[in-house]
Amino acid sequence: MVKTFIILTQYYPPETGAPQNRLHSLSKFLIRHGKSVRVVTALPNYPKNEIYPEYRNKYSVQENIDGVPVYRTWIFVSRSRSVLARLLNYFSFVVTSFFKLLITPKADYIICESPPLFLGLTAVLISWIKGSRLVFNVSDLWPESADKLQIISSRSLISLAYSLEKWIYKNSYMITGQTKGIVHSIATRFPSKKVVWFPNGVDIDFFDREHDEFPWRKTLGIKEGEFVLLYAGIIGHAQGLEVILNAAYILRDTAVKFLIVGDGPEKESLVRIMAEKSLTNVIFQPNLQKAKIPSLIKACDAYIVPLKKLDLFKGAIPSKLFEPLALAKPILLGVDGEARELFIEAGEAGLYFEPENATELADRINVLISNGTLAVTLGAQGQQYVKENFDRERIHEKVLKNLET
Repeated sequence: MVKTFIILTQYYPPETGAPQNRLHSLSKFLIRHGKSVRVVTALPNYPKNEIYPEYRNKYSVQENIDGVPVYRTWIFVSRSRSVLARLLNYFSFVVTSFFKLLITPKADYIICESPPLFLGLTAVLISWIKGSRLVFNVSDLWPESADKLQIISSRSLISLAYSLEKWIYKNSYMITGQTKGIVHSIATRFPSKKVVWFPNGVDIDFFDREHDEFPWRKTLGIKEGEFVLLYAGIIGHAQGLEVILNAAYILRDTAVKFLIVGDGPEKESLVRIMAEKSLTNVIFQPNLQKAKIPSLIKACDAYIVPLKKLDLFKGAIPSKLFEPLALAKPILLGVDGEARELFIEAGEAGLYFEPENATELADRINVLISNGTLAVTLGAQGQQYVKENFDRERIHEKVLKNLET
């Protein structure tokens, strides 16, 4: 009998981001291997917290994306950054997805993506009602990250969230985590549960293909001979992107351009800082469709991957580093811990700089500029490393094998 899967997630294409890319890749993999898959997700709104134009004024939408059946339900969205607005955003989808799943045929497995942790309420209840096995995927140790980043200050709310986390884990058939740090944390606290490493990776076949070229350098007014540093992704608090602007100020008299592509809650603040510092070597661009990303990465010389300097992030592996490495571009990594061990020490795919240390970042950029072959060498080593260790096809095979044994 064909095994059936429901993937429950608040985030899915046409949105771009780590969970969106990983879950869509997983969905297509399962279908290619003879499984039945339904995705239940929200009306797309990430990262601007605005419902995409073609989905506005709709309560639910059924569509097919690359052969994957997708069922969307209404979600509350607001540009407000208040705790209340965030909770309404999360819980509105908790409720609408619950009622959608009530009328959806039973699946053998429900794969639920967290964050948001609260979506686990729907996943556990539906797994009880339908008799499905719950696979709970943890891409961020919430509420620990919200607590340490001081995103939520209410101790009673944090305490409730920790209790919810415990309840969800105890009611899961299997738990997966995006980093070894996440897996170790959960396995240590819940030794009786099956916890599996499910890292982000890269669709090697996608990046091995020929892609449409676009004259990014000419379009953006980048002069011949200028060294281009790219950051593409969410522009949020955790990324600590001020380090890029501070490095740009240090290198203001150097032939360097910093390209920051994406949207998010901190973008306006960064644009304001750029204006205050009179930076002419920084260019902001809005979020791009996935199909345009390869040509953008090819136009850069190196790719910056920063995070805030927090012990919490020593267990983080930013998903945005996989795509430049797949295209043989070196990374400048401002993340200590697991990511540094894997991609700088083991993979020799780039240079490390201390998180939030603009002087070190500027120094590493100068090292790449002064050594003409180093960037090419690091990029080639990184490309080989991700092909051997982070090919999504192999990652999905391992996860499926763990489910079936």
